[in-house]
Parts: sequence; structure tokens; C-alpha cells
Amino acid sequence: MKGIAMVARARPAMAASRLLTSSRAAVGAVRHGSSAAPAGDLKKTPLYDFHVANGGKMVPFADYHMPVQYSNLSLADSHHFTRNHASIFDVSHMVQHIFKGPNAAAFLERITPSSWATQGHMQSKLTTFLWPGTGGIVDDTVITRLGEDEYYVVTNGACLEKDTKYIDEQLGQFGGGVEWTRLDNSGLFALQGPQAAEILEQVLDKDSNVELKSLYFGNAVWAQLKLADGSKTHPVLISRGGYTGEDGFEISFNGKLYPAFETTTPVVETLLGVAGPERLQMSGLGARDSLRLEAGMCLYGHDLDDTITPVEAGLSWIIPKERRTPDAGFHGADVIVPQMTPRSKGGAGVAKRRVGLFVEGAPAREGATIEKDGEKIGNITSGVPSPTLGKNIAMGYIKDGQHKSGTEVDVVVRGRKRKGVVAKMPFIQTRYWKGDA
Repeated sequence: MKGIAMVARARPAMAASRLLTSSRAAVGAVRHGSSAAPAGDLKKTPLYDFHVANGGKMVPFADYHMPVQYSNLSLADSHHFTRNHASIFDVSHMVQHIFKGPNAAAFLERITPSSWATQGHMQSKLTTFLWPGTGGIVDDTVITRLGEDEYYVVTNGACLEKDTKYIDEQLGQFGGGVEWTRLDNSGLFALQGPQAAEILEQVLDKDSNVELKSLYFGNAVWAQLKLADGSKTHPVLISRGGYTGEDGFEISFNGKLYPAFETTTPVVETLLGVAGPERLQMSGLGARDSLRLEAGMCLYGHDLDDTITPVEAGLSWIIPKERRTPDAGFHGADVIVPQMTPRSKGGAGVAKRRVGLFVEGAPAREGATIEKDGEKIGNITSGVPSPTLGKNIAMGYIKDGQHKSGTEVDVVVRGRKRKGVVAKMPFIQTRYWKGDA
């Protein structure tokens, strides 16, 4: 992602609003427009009716009705189909935000360890919100710079209440010059798999002048899509990336500007129609979990939480060289930066590290303990049977010094010790589009 440049396409103007000098006022405006459901009620994404009508098996997830799988494919079949062809995943439960204003970059550089003032336009990268003092991870997020002073931020749906309170408090302490809008009632879906680009190419409106071969991993573009009835969509934001390890795209429908609940489903139906079932299928949370774990990607609340720092999580790479000083100005810098230097070299180091593992026998699930010579040295945070590899894979945290690939351990599964081996992640070869080899 780093170093990849792309000319930003012309984009639609965001909803007109004055630059609020009081960050509290901005947050108040966001809350007034919130679509948060009453206690006990599950929310519906723009694709809910489509899921139900087409065999989606719905389960509660992040306060939404979400499909765990579709009735025409098993979890393993859906997983394989994505790796070999392409699948659509509804991710409208994710929370979309806009931060804009002359101090937007400075604010983001306070709450994350990444650099934003120098970020290329229409380029995205993974980062984390951080707690002051501890450097613990509030949430992981992908941020795209849309313009000179405008950033598009996607956070986890399960962290909605926590993140809203966190951003509110942080804006209040920061001061003015930042306007925050949460894009409630919006749509977002992921098109993932080796045939994703050729399928999307078929519905791109030619007047958008988008060349997908030049849209590299970690870049975004505004475009309009052609629908089956010959009409065009409103402008949508297409970001190249995803959560499966495959090439793919995430397509955002801004519900603050457009009727996302009316426009998201026709696009999905059009994609399915032009691709045909031999190239494109719907998929759900079940396959998404096994795909992301094979790709070595974290799930917040399991592999990441408020007590874990980016260094412990193996995410030191999100901190650029120019910010690797204790006085860099981001939350927890005085804790995180010293952790980046091992104790053997005079730094603080870390006591534990995130690792991948292969586990024999029954699959290790979250909470299983990791032992070495009878001593507990860690725990599993995620684990599944890998459909691609045909063996059990897991992710977890292990005592520093025992984290090297090839280290043999015991993993206690249902009271029985199973042989485990520390493994490098990702478990599979990722296929992000970074240009012709």
C-alpha cells in the first residue's frame, strides 16, 4: 500500500454544512441523526429483505440481523467459492464516518499512531484508535483520505457505542476545527475473490473513467455503476481491499446524501445477474470468519481489545518511522514506542505477542490455553478448521520468546492437550492487486 500513488477522480461534494468550531456541536448533530435501535431490537441493513428472500440464514450480529450463510452453499463450499471465484458479503453493519476540517488530520494523528497530513488522496490504510495512557486498542479501523481536509473512516459495528463515546470525548478534549459525521442508514458490501475485478468491470459506467488495473490495493475511487434496467447509480465509493486475503472491493453507499436503502440492493442484483452463479455467489459471516483467519486478519473483541497494544498485536507496521518517538503526540506513544525495541536491546519490549498456530486433532477455539512443558504461556483468540489447507489453524497470544515460527507447544482443547506449532501468518498466499508482476 505504501508508496502507491493514484490520481484522485472527481468526486461528489459531501453534504453541505458549516465547519463547526465546537466539536461537541458536531457530535450532537451526529447523534440527532442516529439510527440506533431501541434496546432489544435488531437493526436491518439495506440488504435485509434480499437476504431473507434469497435463502440467507439470519443471526444477530453487532445489533443487526446478518446472514451467517446462504442455504445453497455450506460454509466450506462458500469459502472455496470465494477463493476460486467471487462472493458478495454484506458489511453494512460496519460504521462509516466522515471527519473533515482544517484540524481533521491533527485529530486523527492524536487518536491513531499513523500519519494523515501526508497521506495520499484517495488512499487507505489500516490503523487503530488508541487509549490515552495505556496505548490499548479501542478499535481497528481503515481510513481513506478523500480530499485535502476530509477523511472517510470505517469502524467495527460491534464497537458502535464505545467508539461513539470515545470519539465524542476525544473531540471535546481536542477543541475545534473538526467536523464529524456518522453515516447512519448507509450501505456497504464487499465483492471478494479472483474474479471480482472482471465482474465489477462489467457494471462500471464508462463516463466514470475508472481503470481497475490502475486501482491498486489500498486505493479508492468515486464511480457510478450501471444497473440492469439501464439506469445509473448515484456516485459510490469503491475501495480496493477487503477481509479475505483475496483481491476485491468494498463499495460504499452514503446514506446521508443518497437513499442507500433503495440503491444498495439493485447493485447487488445487477452484479449477480451479469456474473451468473458460476462466477458470483452471496456469502455470510461464517465463511468470512474462516477466510479472514486464513489471511491472518484480526477480529476486534477477540484478537484485539482495549488491553492490547499495536506492538503486542504485531501491528507495529502501522506506525511510520517519523512517529516512532515517545513524544510523537499520539495516545500511548510513551508506552507503545519503547515496546518496539526488545528488552535485549534496551527497550521495554512486550511480554506477549500475537501468533498463528497449526493445531492437531480437534480445532482450538477462543479461550483454549497454550502450554509449554506444563506451563501456561498463552491463549487462543480465534480458531477454525481451514477449508483451504485442510488443517486446523488458530490465532492467539503467546509469551515473548516462544513466538518464533516452528516452536512446538501444547494447546488444551476440551481438557485434552493437542500438539500445536507456531506458524507465520497469513496462513495462505494473499492475492491483493498491486499491479502486474
